[in-house]
Amino acid sequence: MSDISASTPRIGVIGLGAMGMGTATALLEQGMTVTGCDVSPSACRAFEDAGGQCAATPAELARHCEIVLLVVVNADQVEQVLFGDQGLVGHLAPGSVVLQCATVAPSIARRLGERLAEAGLAMIDAPISGGAAKARAGQLSVMASGTSAAFDKASPALDGMAATVYRLGEEVGIGSSMKLVNQLLAGVHIATAAEALALGIRLGLDPETVYEVITHSAGNSWMFENRVPHILKGDYTPLSAVDIFVKDLNIVHDTGRELAMPTPVAASALQQFTAAKGAGFGREDDSAVIKVYERLSGITLPEAANDGGEV
Repeated sequence: MSDISASTPRIGVIGLGAMGMGTATALLEQGMTVTGCDVSPSACRAFEDAGGQCAATPAELARHCEIVLLVVVNADQVEQVLFGDQGLVGHLAPGSVVLQCATVAPSIARRLGERLAEAGLAMIDAPISGGAAKARAGQLSVMASGTSAAFDKASPALDGMAATVYRLGEEVGIGSSMKLVNQLLAGVHIATAAEALALGIRLGLDPETVYEVITHSAGNSWMFENRVPHILKGDYTPLSAVDIFVKDLNIVHDTGRELAMPTPVAASALQQFTAAKGAGFGREDDSAVIKVYERLSGITLPEAANDGGEV
């Protein structure tokens, strides 16, 4: 297989969930050639309806792209997409760049970078943050590390998907390290926001009033301000699911164990998300972690406005 040309870059996005679909569509609307790939036929149809094109497998996508974004859920999916029977490796042209956007342990990111380098491919360790709305607007934050050459080649995709690209260093793994710090804070803040609102309800306070007061007080956080409205609406449609934070806070826990560093606050938040998952809420929005308190403390949460019941 010959090296890729210096023509207009062709971008692939594997994983057309909320973040991947938003990013792929944002790139498409900026006039880029974008090919998507997802195990869900409906996701592929939606992207095609938006004007994109889809490939049936990562191997097929590789034949059309030299910059590929992996916006999948976990390390197992990354492994399959890269090295599975129909994976990218062996089909991407030498010199292509993989932007690995899933949250994985830094040690896993480093090993992925080594294996891709052995295959003649570059990797940017590029976890993303900002949520589905910012993905759709091409306004994500990217916590990235990789070589200057890889950044140069991937710049059209990075410029199109992000408001801010933090170039954290040349070594793959630094980006994943920074994302892990972010996910520790995000998970703790969501769990704490749920506990605080649950306490307010148990004390007899009106939850709407709690939201109004706290968002104008020192106890506010971005996650309180962003997630509590889901609870007030009784709408647990998953923008980011409970399962995501079970996974990510487990990565925090495992990494802390590797480093012989305790993470007790993150561990407490992990237990709350694990309890929510065990209660059957794993695929609901991460704000559903508050339902643990409904079970334990007998509080009554706001109901969904559309049908008078929980969703």
